Amino acid sequence: MKLGCFSVSLAVKNLEKSRDFYQNLGFTVFAGELSHHYLIMKNGETNIGLFQGMFEANMLTFNPGWDQDAQALDDFNDVRELMSELEQQGIEVTHKNMSDKRGPASFSFLDPDGNVILIDQHR
Repeated sequence: MKLGCFSVSLAVKNLEKSRDFYQNLGFTVFAGELSHHYLIMKNGETNIGLFQGMFEANMLTFNPGWDQDAQALDDFNDVRELMSELEQQGIEVTHKNMSDKRGPASFSFLDPDGNVILIDQHR
């Protein structure tokens, strides 16, 4: 199962303050905009997303079709295939956004401890 780019998505209270904190840890802004209330930051191969007012809790995020630098992969498992495989394993999908048969889509589920895992395909 190829899940793609991994990041931790953090629900932050103050985006600028959080950005400054993570910059002090060596992270740099990689994508996103303050005006859109999110930033993606990078430190080597480690990615974190900072999201203000977009969701309530922190979550683990995987982006099928991307490597750790958000570059397109030729060989990846489509989000729909991943969802089907996980459902066959008895994992309950808690949210899904699948309007088309291909392209961007997402779904989420919980790990045994209640942590949200988001599978979010952008291409």
